[in-house]
Parts: sequence; C-alpha cells; structure tokens
Amino acid sequence: MCHYKPLCRSILLATFCLFFTLYIEAQTSAPYVSKVWVSDQGDGTYKNPIINADYSDPDVIRVGNDYYMISSSFNCVPGIPILHSKDMVNWKLVNYALKRLIPEDFFSKPQQGKGVYAPCIRYHKGEFFIFWPDPDSGIYMTKTKDPLGEWDSSVLVKDGKGLIDPTPLWDDDGKVYLAFAWAKSRAGFNSVITVNELNASANKVIGADVLVYDGLVHGDNIIEGPKFYKRNGYYYIFAPAGSVETGWQAILRSKNIYGPYENKIVLAQGKTDINGPHQGAWVETPNGESWFFHFQDKGVYGRVVHLQPMKWIYDWPIIGFDSDHDGCGEPVLTHEKPNVGKTYPLQTVKESDEFEDEKIGIQWQWPCNPSHFWAQPSRLGFLRMTAEFTPPDFVNFWSVSNLLLQKIPAEEFSATTKLEFKSEVVGEKAGLVVMGRDYATLSLVKTGTGYALEQSVCIDAEKQNPEKIVKKIDFEKNQIYLQVQMKNKGICIFRYSLDGKEYATLPEIFTARQGKWIGAKVGLFCVNPLKSGVRGHADVDWFRVDK
Repeated sequence: MCHYKPLCRSILLATFCLFFTLYIEAQTSAPYVSKVWVSDQGDGTYKNPIINADYSDPDVIRVGNDYYMISSSFNCVPGIPILHSKDMVNWKLVNYALKRLIPEDFFSKPQQGKGVYAPCIRYHKGEFFIFWPDPDSGIYMTKTKDPLGEWDSSVLVKDGKGLIDPTPLWDDDGKVYLAFAWAKSRAGFNSVITVNELNASANKVIGADVLVYDGLVHGDNIIEGPKFYKRNGYYYIFAPAGSVETGWQAILRSKNIYGPYENKIVLAQGKTDINGPHQGAWVETPNGESWFFHFQDKGVYGRVVHLQPMKWIYDWPIIGFDSDHDGCGEPVLTHEKPNVGKTYPLQTVKESDEFEDEKIGIQWQWPCNPSHFWAQPSRLGFLRMTAEFTPPDFVNFWSVSNLLLQKIPAEEFSATTKLEFKSEVVGEKAGLVVMGRDYATLSLVKTGTGYALEQSVCIDAEKQNPEKIVKKIDFEKNQIYLQVQMKNKGICIFRYSLDGKEYATLPEIFTARQGKWIGAKVGLFCVNPLKSGVRGHADVDWFRVDK
C-alpha cells in the first residue's frame, strides 16, 4: 500500500487549482480587443483611425514610456475620458478626470451640447494637469499625481463666457502662460487666439488678455483649439482653422510668446478622403520621433482619432505625407507604427459588457450627473436599471436623464442585449436605444394585459417633436433579446429574439444621426413616462458588440 497517494492527490489538486486560478486571472486581465475595429494590423503597421470612435478634440502627452490621451466630453458624465497607451496605436480607456459636472444642479438634467469643450493635458514637476473649458462659465483646472486615480476638484482659473480650448505653457524662466480661443456663440466673435499669464501654481490668471493672433487677417478663419509648445527658442501654437468638417491644421511660430506670429498650413485634406484633419497634439517619442494626433469629423460616427507621422524641417513641422514638398502634408491611411523600442499586445477601448462585476464597464456615460439608483451593478450576473420618472415637460428622450450610453465603435457593427423587465405600471418601458438628434428605441413596454415589444422613432428630437410608434407586438414573456445592426452611413436594422438564437427583423429601417457636438450613441434605458406608480426595473444580463 502506498501511503503517499493522498498527499500526491492533494498536491495535484492544489497544482490544478493554482493553474486554473492563474488561467482565469489571465483571461480576465487580458487586453480587450474589439471585434469591429482594430487599428494595429499586426505586421508593424497601423491603419487610421487609430480609435474609430468619438473622442473629439484629442490631446496627448508622453510621460516616460506612457502615453495619455484626453478628449472633449461636453454634457456626458463622467467627463473628460483618459486613455492610456504604450505605443500610441493600442489604447485603453482607464479613467475620467471629472466624476460629475459642475455646477451640479445645472447638470442634473441633460444640457445637450454644453459642458466640457476641448481640454488639454500636461505634465509638470510630477503632476498631471488638465485645463478644461465650459464656454458658459470659464476655464477650469484639475490636477493629480496619479492619472488613474482621483483627480482634484476643479478650480476656476479664468471666468467669462465664450472662453474655449485652453492650453498652458511652463516657460524656461518659470513663468506660466495660458492660450485659449473664443466661441462666437457666447462671446460674439471668434478666430482669435489670446494669451494670459498665470500664477506659479497655474490656478489663476494674473495677467491681462493679450491678443496674439487674428485668424481673419491671415486667412485662418475660425481658428481655435490652440496647443502651446516651445522648441529651439520658438513658441509654437498648433491651431486648427477653417471649420470642423472642412478645415486644416495651421502652425503659428514666434520668438516672443506674445508674437507677432508667423503662420503656415502644415496639414490639409488634399486628395484624400480624410476631411478637416486638425485639432490635436504633437508628441515626441524617447528616441526623438515626432507624431501628430488629430480628429476627422464623420458625422453620425462622431470625431474619430487619427495618428500622423511628423518631422521638423527648418523649425517648421510637416505632418502626414508631403508628396509635392510644399511643406503641407496630407493624412496617411496606413503607416509604420511608432518606434517605441518593443511590440505591445493588441488592445482597444472596451465595448461589450457582461455585467458580472461590482462596476459597470468604463465605456458607459450618462447625459447628465447620474443618480445612484439608475443603474446598480452586481456580481450576480446582471445590471439592474431602475425606472426613472421622465421630466414634467417630457416630450421625447432629448430631455431624459437615465440613458446609459456608449460611443459608436465603428461604421458597421451590431449591439445585442439580453434583459428581463419587471413592471407593474402600464406604459413603463426598458430597452435599447440609438440616440442622437434623431433616435430610435426597441423596448419592452408594460401593457394592461402583459408586455409588448415596441419600436419607436423620433425625428428632430431637439425641436421637441414627439416619438412615433412604428411597430408594436404583444408578448406574454418579459425576457427578451434586443439587437441593432448598424451599417454604413448610420443605417440601423432592429431585431429581437425570444431564445437568443433565431432573430426576427423589424421592417422599419432607421438612419441614425449625430447628437449636439457628439456622434450618435448606443445604449440602454428604463423609464416611467407616467411619472407615477411603483418603479419597475430591468435586469440587463449583458451587452455585446460584434460584427
């Protein structure tokens, strides 16, 4: 008889459990890779856009071997998304700088198109700074030592209406400056770049407004979005001009921070299909390579992020591919990846969510400051969304607060969700939404006899037009699979299933439309439009993005 068999079995069992645990941890911590868009082509090259989603007005910095990107978020909460990369091609959404928008009461309901305009991120003496504008109140600053942790409460650096797109510069003599642009809708004028001096803490303006560049004089109409840099004794202001859809990237250069500034166009659409290439950031790798980030406005899909090679010639940057050697480049669609010394695994911004953790996926946002009971994550395998009463003046979803939304991830994709809806109030509903100035929903609705599947469409929601019910099917069950498939140009086809295997297609085809300064979004909702009764809830099993 072998007296060691029990011990051997225990060792084998312990070894199996250890390897199984390590395997599970490896699977759950593995980088997320989209099924609908990956920029890294796996052969040392990438294709644009590097992020095929609405991360508008991108700004990027490098700290050591890490790259951080932020973008505009407008009225969406949490605000100012922070993305991280090791190679400038593979990006992960890691945090938000603003957990809630201020003033809190004002943003307790959707303020479409307001909030955070083009922010700027910088790193100085061990701290990360983000300067962000609200064109209705002024320019704010928040900072932290850990960009993945909590950010300080924002302080008002400069008050005033119409101030947008701030960018700081710490000069060699220790002085700090702030450049910004103007929104005509609030200030009454635009196409001007202004510079102020800041105090040493960079949290308050101490100098007068100094106009350093008038774009109308130099042919750079609607110049805005400045990014401040210093190189080889020159002050540079990278600034887009010519409008979002059809503009170009201008560079301003001067030996004096207050000018006068020379101007030069260094990137334009040219013969490419990449319209309005501008508004971004210059980043330099540790080995001295220069790269430029910018967005492209794609309408319903929002402003997607491109990466362009960049080089310096006679102290002027050339961005993209300059085929005719005139100093103005055109955007590239594919290129060799930046040389960062090693190869990193594929990684994309998260889209799907199994709702199995104590936190919902970082990709989700609300159209205003949320209430804690709108969506409660759990480790029970579902997300509980409690029905929220619609506003007293409810007409359509343009004013509805509890829409849990995420960005459109590509030109073509499908989004499918499984949910169970429990309600006692006739008219209460929960389901899937494609949201924008025009929007469509597919939902379960509580009826007097049970439930019904309802497809609704609203055109020109901003103009307070009511929804139109285009299809209604009575159901007995309160569990359902809902799906939307988006095709090129925002064409949406809605489907449903009772078993998750066979899907029926609804006849009404919907064409999605962008929101106010943002692309269309897709997501979930649970509402009580009657503003009374016991609140029902939807338990959302999962939300999956696929081809």
